[in-house]
Amino acid sequence: MATPAEQQYGQADDGSAEEAFAQCPIPAAIYDGALRIVRASRGMAREAGLTEDEVRAGRGVGALFGPASAGVEDGILRVFDTGVSDQLDVRVHGAGDRDGTGDGTGTSAGGPRAWSVTLSPLRDRAGRVHRVQLTAVDVTELHQARDRLAVLNEVSVKVGTTLDVATTAHEMADVMVGRLADFVTVDLLDSLFRGLEPKSSGEGVVLRRAAHQSVLPGTPEALIEPGEVDYYPEHSPPAKCLATGKSALHNVPDTAVTKWQAADPQRAAVLQARGIHSIMIVPLRARGAVLGISLLVRHQNPVPFGPDDLLLAEQIAARAAVAVDNARRYTRERSTALALQRSLLPQRLTGQETVQAVFRYLPADSRAGIGGDWFDVIPLSGARVALVVGDVAGHGLHASATMGRLRTAVRALTDVDLPPDELLTHLDDLVTHLAATEDEVIDPDLDTVSDIVATCLYVVYDPISRSCTVASAGHLPPAVVTPEGSVDVVDVVPGPPLGVGGLPFEAMTFDVAEGSLLVLYTDGLIEACGRDIDTGLDLLRRSLEQPQDTLEKTCTAVVDAMLPAPPTDDVALLIARTRVLGPSHVAVQNLPSDPAVVADARAWAARQLAEWGLEEADFAMELVVSELVTNAIRHGAPPIQLRLIRDAAVICEVSDGSNTSPHLRQAMTFDEGGRGLLLVAQVAQRWGARHHAVGKTIWAEIGLAVGDFF
Repeated sequence: MATPAEQQYGQADDGSAEEAFAQCPIPAAIYDGALRIVRASRGMAREAGLTEDEVRAGRGVGALFGPASAGVEDGILRVFDTGVSDQLDVRVHGAGDRDGTGDGTGTSAGGPRAWSVTLSPLRDRAGRVHRVQLTAVDVTELHQARDRLAVLNEVSVKVGTTLDVATTAHEMADVMVGRLADFVTVDLLDSLFRGLEPKSSGEGVVLRRAAHQSVLPGTPEALIEPGEVDYYPEHSPPAKCLATGKSALHNVPDTAVTKWQAADPQRAAVLQARGIHSIMIVPLRARGAVLGISLLVRHQNPVPFGPDDLLLAEQIAARAAVAVDNARRYTRERSTALALQRSLLPQRLTGQETVQAVFRYLPADSRAGIGGDWFDVIPLSGARVALVVGDVAGHGLHASATMGRLRTAVRALTDVDLPPDELLTHLDDLVTHLAATEDEVIDPDLDTVSDIVATCLYVVYDPISRSCTVASAGHLPPAVVTPEGSVDVVDVVPGPPLGVGGLPFEAMTFDVAEGSLLVLYTDGLIEACGRDIDTGLDLLRRSLEQPQDTLEKTCTAVVDAMLPAPPTDDVALLIARTRVLGPSHVAVQNLPSDPAVVADARAWAARQLAEWGLEEADFAMELVVSELVTNAIRHGAPPIQLRLIRDAAVICEVSDGSNTSPHLRQAMTFDEGGRGLLLVAQVAQRWGARHHAVGKTIWAEIGLAVGDFF
């Protein structure tokens, strides 16, 4: 009996089903138990590159899937055994071209292809599986899209992990080689490595190789090594890419590549020797500026680059360029911050005759940036010298600026010649004032530190008395290395850090032998590598106990012993060797409070200069002695003492028992006095006053054309 559909449309035509299968554009085939093709659609013949005779001859699975046929054959046999349909994802190179002339080897110029293969059992009337039907759907574009997304996801994860330009370029090359190209170079403008804005010249292109990578060991395609400079002729594709910011895709040979080879014979030899057949050049463009180029080539992969490959390379380069520009900006900001801090620190320690000093300053190797460690060596009156180290809490430009202000304040306070404990008291008041004013104006988003907390160690060395006076504001104590090599950490009573307030600072004095080493440092040296303070101080003692030929070697040995790895906090280290001004460099004369002794004082000073062989300073010295002694007698109080010190300059000091200080002023025309200190200021290199518990000392330095006296 006919079905309703047959009654409406007529009897089914068995030939129609046969024609539908044979003419189906989708690759479909029926396999027997011997894995031979029994029936095949037109789509199967086309994709497999088979002729009708080859189809009738029963070509096997390899006709379409080539090297991947083993997995498909296993699937067909599995369906024969289980009678259950199976789904396979198969990736192969294009099996033949689409006009039926392929060789069936599974490779072609069409590139890799992906198939979604369905295997279905065909049963006979008894229900046994006697055939298996294979249907293949081309999902190459879908897989390529997934691959591109996977690569781009890998770029976002693996590229830009550090704020270093070269590392970022290496990460970009590593992602692209093997998956997209056989050899990759990343060349950047040289200014980027210094953190500057990208700039290029119009005549040719000079780029610095940031990174390259190859599927071959040793990157034999490279003409230069990373870090070296490469030159591209003016009209070459890389130069045009950098100038226009547009990508380029070239097959070798084409006109552009041929001209490039003619202008660059060395690179042309590499192209020919390695069999490079396809080239892509993409710009690294970020924030409207071209930072460099990436060159990608293929020689192992026989498939030329296509438009999809170029699009993927552009997307990778765009993401990598942003990471490179971020690294450049970080390099610029860090370089600016370091330059600021270095400008606030002493660049060299000169003009010190009573100490020989060396230093090391190591900025922190961390993303937090630089900190506020500082040091200084400051000449004081009476041939004394002040040694200072300090540390501002926090990192960044704010800490550096605070450090600069504190160092400037210390230098200003040393002109007043305050004792160490009083100087730290004034410095503490300054920090408290700065913190109070900055709380009102600092944007908390601009820095990591808003409160100002700092430590400071201030040491004054007197080469005549061979004594050191030291005061600490929450800072680690100094170490002293004797001429015999023993090391002692001075037991200094630490006051509160600067900016805390509320407690006084206490100074202590100790004697040092000639040739001793005074070692000052910040906590970054002691507490490096997670050490506690006691462990760090013990290690410092052991490193200082090792004798070295020079101070520079001592400084280097301490840093190497204390910092096996790059520091995570700023480190300042100052080492000074003491010298002594003995009796042959100092002359003292006690004077009565009588104006008549002024002439005797001048004569005594002249005889002392002659004894030292410094007669050229006699005129200036007589004028200074006359004025200072006269002022002490007229305006001061007994006892009066005249002292001459032979140093890099001749120092004249007049002390008396009065606490009044002289002031330099401009005398009027008819004034009878007020010109003496003006004359002293004219003939002396510098002059000043320092106060004692009782009395004061007025001093003046007279320069000499003589070198070192030691």
